[in-house]
Amino acid sequence: MLVDFNQLENNAKVFLYPSNKKFHADLFSEIETKVNNFVTQWCDKNDIEAGFDIKYQRFIIIAINNTKPITTTIIDELVSFIFTLQLEHEIELLDKLNVCFKQGEFVQYKDVKEFKKLIKNKSVNKNTIVFDNLINTKEELESDWELPAEDTWYSRMF
Repeated sequence: MLVDFNQLENNAKVFLYPSNKKFHADLFSEIETKVNNFVTQWCDKNDIEAGFDIKYQRFIIIAINNTKPITTTIIDELVSFIFTLQLEHEIELLDKLNVCFKQGEFVQYKDVKEFKKLIKNKSVNKNTIVFDNLINTKEELESDWELPAEDTWYSRMF
């Protein structure tokens, strides 16, 4: 069953997909509709409780309550859907190793080499808020997703 994201359990398994492009208004609406339709059908088909959120017009976050085992089939269906979104909208969603960080009110998406150049040029520093796109649970999303670079594995780049 589709569940409001805020009502999901703290230990809900999170799948986070950062986009290399910000979702402008029309694209945001289209992606939100597609994600809603997919998650609704996916929940019904697999008898799971899941919800989704789209943050900063850039991150698609889907979470599943641990009320039953999350099978490889369930994960494969999700990844297949995300892959289809990528192709349809010419966006990158599956590369979690690129760096997402805040610059003022904006969220940037750079590959690691470009991020290192920004460090060298002092465009970013240890206090720059970075996103850990490898988090696993809703609780981690709320506490450890957005942190100063010095409190993450990125700190060794400085």
